[in-house]
Amino acid sequence: QVQLVESGGGLVQPGGSLRLSCAASGIIFRLYTMGWYRQAPGKQRELVANSPRSGSTNYADSVKGRFTIFRDNAQNTMYLQMNSLKPEDTAVYYCKADSGRYAYWGQGTQVTVSS
Repeated sequence: QVQLVESGGGLVQPGGSLRLSCAASGIIFRLYTMGWYRQAPGKQRELVANSPRSGSTNYADSVKGRFTIFRDNAQNTMYLQMNSLKPEDTAVYYCKADSGRYAYWGQGTQVTVSS
């Protein structure tokens, strides 16, 4: 049974930082492209950043220079370090594991940036 469990969300003031975690089980983690997506109220889910198994990383323009995605294949865990947070970063953040054939989603974690 595949499980992706996100944690680390919460309420933070503008300019603050949070680190999200996604713990995976039931998959061969190192073979999957891991990604973070987010969905704000009334908006479509969008890619924030991903980390293909090659070790490269990709970021949405809106988060470049502020967010960092990294993964620990030994611990089957992916992270998203979010710095200089803005109110427009407020959303539910989802973890996704994609092998190209199979894709799995976590349940999401709420991030709220507000003063």
